[in-house]
Amino acid sequence: MRIGSGGNNTVRGDAEFGGHFTGDVWIDHLARPGEDTELSVQSVYFTPGSRTAWHAHPNGQIIHVVAGEGRIQQRGGDVQTLKPEDTVIAPPGEWHWHGAAPGASMTMIAVQQPDANGRLVEWAEPVEDEQHSA
Repeated sequence: MRIGSGGNNTVRGDAEFGGHFTGDVWIDHLARPGEDTELSVQSVYFTPGSRTAWHAHPNGQIIHVVAGEGRIQQRGGDVQTLKPEDTVIAPPGEWHWHGAAPGASMTMIAVQQPDANGRLVEWAEPVEDEQHSA
């Protein structure tokens, strides 16, 4: 067993994932694959209006909203509002984006498992402002 304390592994989203975020996003790594688990678990803080680019996870993703208001959209679907206590399960390979609502921040817990090659995410193009505010 290992007990960690928050804030020790906090990184700026763009520093970790170079250019795949719009706005300021902070990621606190709670667990990394290969350390004590096979899962990647993060607490992610999105400043108002910030968001990810379109992306997919080879083994899916679970998102649980802790605070604030967010947005999420699967490719081809409508933008959905996220509120505290909402849990989203994105199946393997589903293209989606998520982030804070315009004018609001959001904190969420994200859980992913890497594929056999250690890949957690595949990135695509940024989300346009009009998609985000829809």
